[in-house]
Amino acid sequence: MPGMPDTPRSVAIVLLSAIGDVVHGMPLATSLKRAWPGVRITWVIQPVAHALVEPHPDVDEYVVFDRSRGLRAFRDFRKAVSGRRFDLVVDLQVYLKAGLLTGVLDSPRKLGFDRRRARDLNWLFTTERIPAAEMQHVQDQYFEFLDHLGVPTVKEWNFAFSPEERAVRRVFFDDLDRPALAVVVGTTRPGKNWLPERYARVLEVAENDLGLRTVIVGSENPVETAAVREVVEMTRARPIVALRNDLRRLAWLLDGSALLLSPDTGPLHIASALETPVIGLYGYTDPKRVGPYRTSHALVVDRYSRPGETVPSTESRSGNMERIEVNEVLEKLELGVREYV
Repeated sequence: MPGMPDTPRSVAIVLLSAIGDVVHGMPLATSLKRAWPGVRITWVIQPVAHALVEPHPDVDEYVVFDRSRGLRAFRDFRKAVSGRRFDLVVDLQVYLKAGLLTGVLDSPRKLGFDRRRARDLNWLFTTERIPAAEMQHVQDQYFEFLDHLGVPTVKEWNFAFSPEERAVRRVFFDDLDRPALAVVVGTTRPGKNWLPERYARVLEVAENDLGLRTVIVGSENPVETAAVREVVEMTRARPIVALRNDLRRLAWLLDGSALLLSPDTGPLHIASALETPVIGLYGYTDPKRVGPYRTSHALVVDRYSRPGETVPSTESRSGNMERIEVNEVLEKLELGVREYV
């Protein structure tokens, strides 16, 4: 039954990764803390995502699950939570790994997705489930948990940039002579990636015709690094390459940029949460489900949706990113410059 008879004193949120999902989870911590000011919130999370959200002012504690340690990670997790009891566990993911961790936690109330939306037998590890509902945007699906708990939704994404981060951000952008267009050119999932020669052309128009300074952002993993190298070799533009394995730095870069051009990947959702306008490139995944949440969908290039489709889909559709043409992206970029720069 929705609502709780007593205000919980301790809540564990199980939300491990990916970066976009973790960003979508940030308002839940704030909403729970506003509704129950005395509650202690513990977030079970993986190391990379932890680095991004760790300063969150509404999270009291993180339990970091390092899956790279294999079976030892489960042993470490069990040791970390041994002897502790939570009034409520909220499992926001639908995978077996999250279910196993939820199962380890000691709580009389473990809330998860309904059986239809839960996968990998995740529903076996929860004692209570939110009502079945039509598929919708991932962010709104997370807000269903708040509705079930009778907690008002607070749509705040608090990245809590430190004075030091703000100072470094100011120095970086003060050195630019024009507004910054942040660009993500590679993801670790090939089906999401756009063609490098088309990025190369868009960068040229952005710099030469639209008065923007292009800044390529992302991580230094080999896939992204190779994609960036290919684009830089093809273009006559002179983008700043700002790759680094530092999500906090990525966040303030996106916060200071005038626009972001990106396929469906973590930086896109960080930028949207920070209300940086996003030109989103969608063909492999459904923008109705994983599109920018806080910024205008008028800037999204949608080569995923078929005529008449209204319900968001989890289906991945290979081959559609190649259907996105340069002129489509430039139209959205020009709109973004007119409306937001």
